[in-house]
Amino acid sequence: MLSDEIKNTIQSAYTRFLDSKGLKARYGQRLMIAEVAKTLGTIAVDEEGKRSGDPAVLAIEAGTGTGKTVAYSLAAIPIAKAAGKRLVVATATVALQEQIVDKDLPDIIKNSGLHFSYALAKGRGRYLCLSKLDVLSQQGQANQATAELFADEGFQIDVDAESEKLFSEMIEKLAGNRWDGDRDSWPQVIEDATWSRVTTDHTQCTGRHCMNFQQCSFYKARESMAKVDVIVTNHDMVLADLALGGGAVLPDPRETIYIFDEGHHLPDKAINHFAHFTRLRSTADWLGQVDKNLTRLLAQNPLPGDFARLLEPVPELARSLRTQMQFMFTLCEQLAEFRPNSDPDSYEKPRYRFIGGVVPDQLSELGLELKKEFIKLADVFTRVTDLLKKAMDDEPSLGVPSQQAEEWYPLFGSLLARADNNQELWTAFTAEDPVESPPMARWLSLADAAGAFDIEVNASPILAAETLRRHLWSVAHGALVTSATLTALGKFDRFNMRAGLPFESKKAVVPSPFKYAESGVLKVPDLRADPRDSEAHTQAIVRELPHILDGAQGGLVLFSSRRQMQDVFSGVDRDWRKRVLIQGGLSRQETLAKHKTQIDKGEVSVLFGLASFAEGIDLPGAYCQHVVIAKIPFAVPDDPVEAALSEWIEARGGNPFMEIAVPDASLRLIQACGRLLRSEKDTGCITLLDRRLVTQRYGKAILNSLPPFRREIE
Repeated sequence: MLSDEIKNTIQSAYTRFLDSKGLKARYGQRLMIAEVAKTLGTIAVDEEGKRSGDPAVLAIEAGTGTGKTVAYSLAAIPIAKAAGKRLVVATATVALQEQIVDKDLPDIIKNSGLHFSYALAKGRGRYLCLSKLDVLSQQGQANQATAELFADEGFQIDVDAESEKLFSEMIEKLAGNRWDGDRDSWPQVIEDATWSRVTTDHTQCTGRHCMNFQQCSFYKARESMAKVDVIVTNHDMVLADLALGGGAVLPDPRETIYIFDEGHHLPDKAINHFAHFTRLRSTADWLGQVDKNLTRLLAQNPLPGDFARLLEPVPELARSLRTQMQFMFTLCEQLAEFRPNSDPDSYEKPRYRFIGGVVPDQLSELGLELKKEFIKLADVFTRVTDLLKKAMDDEPSLGVPSQQAEEWYPLFGSLLARADNNQELWTAFTAEDPVESPPMARWLSLADAAGAFDIEVNASPILAAETLRRHLWSVAHGALVTSATLTALGKFDRFNMRAGLPFESKKAVVPSPFKYAESGVLKVPDLRADPRDSEAHTQAIVRELPHILDGAQGGLVLFSSRRQMQDVFSGVDRDWRKRVLIQGGLSRQETLAKHKTQIDKGEVSVLFGLASFAEGIDLPGAYCQHVVIAKIPFAVPDDPVEAALSEWIEARGGNPFMEIAVPDASLRLIQACGRLLRSEKDTGCITLLDRRLVTQRYGKAILNSLPPFRREIE
């Protein structure tokens, strides 16, 4: 039962927050606060404060403008503090993380009377590695020799003038406490290729053995994180922590209340997290380098007994594996009949999917051999890195100087990570799928690596339900999942299937404060062109689009395919084309910034975008007065994971079109429509150029699930 003290704390905080900001209570926000408090505040615990009852999971769909962050923060923070638990708020996008940390939480502290501390948790790759920076700055002879030996592992210390200037500036700012080593706080953009030289990952980091451990930016951030009440992070970091058993980087799940904002992304994030791939030709080349590098290492350096004994069989093992990978490449090439550069203008990679996830016997048998050999290779590198850890502790019996061990550890850690990745791929690729469980999706893709023709082997779960159920929902003290789009066609069925919500979980829908019928109109014109006839539909859009967008200063046109987007762009009048900013020419941030600049100057600007422009972009007021959606956004039919899921549902007697394609399209369409109204003052128009919304039964179901705009249907 929710105590009166916590009730009063939450109610007082909300009242004070509204009064301080001169706001009126929103019905949906009040309802969300009550639902969160009711679920997370009544978790049954044992004598040690551990959850003793069923999983405490709540899913809330909260319409745009509800004020979700304020609602769940005001309710969950007092509850977590009273229960002695940590609150982890995870988002899908960096933009929302930054908004929560830089704007929302400071605003709540300032205006609600609640007292709490918070921190942003980022992955190791967002922080500088001082040891790598030292190597690049010193360019010592020992490091030079190691760099030459392992150049193919990305360990290169040659520095050009521009990079040398940047690295010197980093050292200067660190020494003067004017930079904390966080990539995101550096005043200029650092290119990925440059940043990768001065950061590290868990496989290469020597941790407490590192001479720079006390000054390490990542560990300093991690230490400060251990003391705060609220941790803001991303879905991927939560999943990575759970995969390590929980409590490795973030707090122990049993001592944590999770809030997953932008929660509709969580199932797909989980699938991606547990998917595996390798490239056959590039891995064969890597194995050739392993053979060459370690042969040279064994020949040039007097290595101590255990170290040399472990490494001696590796060159031969790498040679054998390389031959097997080349043979696998030949088999896959013959099976898939890939042709290099078969369509250089295509944005879709040619794929070959194994129906039902069943791999032919010849590939499966060779895959099992590769699995066994990569397990051997990973085992050797695991034992080598363990020896190096001991050497860094100055164990004299090993014969490896601690400085040498510290230099070699990141290199062998990198080798171990790649061997592990391959072992995991071949394990997933050759595994027998349980009869009652969804199979793995398995496929081949044509890949282009530095202009060379390569084949990518993939294995991915098609549902994350069981993984989330086992590693998250059943373990966490409590959890809230929230988004503006958790339901599809008015039901939670789609999210239930994909996220594996416990049977006991509670679900709620709270309304948006927007007055849709007064603020916007939804139009479905008759273009007299069937969207399934791509050429005719494209020509109709080219003909009508300038008239449709006439009068709107800021427009957003969303396409389901890149080809149609480019064809429409090429087809419209040259003068009208000058007002269009098309996705792909610049980064998303630069494109949006340019669009806003043109609007601010009083000019007309129209954005052409794909799926990533249909979600997560905020264009209030004049920045977006008209949204045009070219087609019902059905998933790409050849997506291997979705195709495998459809296949599995059909095999079980279901209807994949109605159970997957239609609900997914409905959800994407709602997200696209959500670009129009970003505040209660916004007004505008949405035009859907797909008559199937009114001519097909499923279209009417999708249409009726959209926000209740005023409708004009020809």
